[in-house]
Amino acid sequence: MDVYGGIEAGGTKFVCGAGTGPEDLVCESFATESPEATLGRVAGFFRGLAVRPRGIGIGSFGPVDLDRGSPTFGFITSTPKAGWRQFDLAGAVGRGLDLPVAFDTDVNAAALGEARWGAARGLTDFLYVTVGTGIGGGAVANGRAVHGLVHPEMGHIRIPHDLAEDPYPGGCPYHGDCLEGLASGPAMQARWGMRAESLPEWHPAWDLEARYLALGLATWVCTLSPRRIVLGGGVMRHAALFPAIRAELGRLLNGYVQAADVVPPKLGERAGVLGALALAETRDAERRDARSNQRSTKYSER
Repeated sequence: MDVYGGIEAGGTKFVCGAGTGPEDLVCESFATESPEATLGRVAGFFRGLAVRPRGIGIGSFGPVDLDRGSPTFGFITSTPKAGWRQFDLAGAVGRGLDLPVAFDTDVNAAALGEARWGAARGLTDFLYVTVGTGIGGGAVANGRAVHGLVHPEMGHIRIPHDLAEDPYPGGCPYHGDCLEGLASGPAMQARWGMRAESLPEWHPAWDLEARYLALGLATWVCTLSPRRIVLGGGVMRHAALFPAIRAELGRLLNGYVQAADVVPPKLGERAGVLGALALAETRDAERRDARSNQRSTKYSER
């Protein structure tokens, strides 16, 4: 079987992998540094493989430009990450490895991984949401990741914020108390003075977190009608959040529409890199089909 490469390009770490799927995946992770240093590590990983991949898929932190007709397609655009703003990630990887590159957001890639091998297998309409350093979401509708003018920024929706109950003003540098500004890992640490993984089970942080996340999910249930919502990321390692979110989501929807299943990812921390691998495979199949169609057209014209 053909081998493909995948890159989960995160603001904190990069994960590089190669293989045909979860069973034979070979991967390596390292901290995200400057573009030059980070892509040097990327190149070293892929050049050290015994088998050269047919193509590379990248699921990247963003915002990113996903318009294939744009002169900045494959760029990381308005990120606050030092050194990465307006950086041509897809182009740099493609030129450095001399391989075709498929490009999407990190959450869309993770969604595609879960659809191919994980918790959304067999579904054509679902969401993948990660809650960690930030909050991001990938929507899959009719079997395809949703794009648009740019791409969905689910972490930056506005949700009700009762300042009397929660006086924390929010930590998003752009919007203050959007969902990410209130419920991401850094927001929890800023509000409570300790990292989410250090908070005890009984802490009131978890009830507030469940409410904020359920408010976001209620919005997406009503607007996108997903059959399932896969919740991943570091904050969601607190297993008690899942029943609390399900209960609060049901209360918020109040029987008006059916709530989607809310489940953890099956691929765990490998969802992003496996999804990037699947992205590369899908793009390669599209290129093959296009070449086949061109040959068929030329033959018929004769």
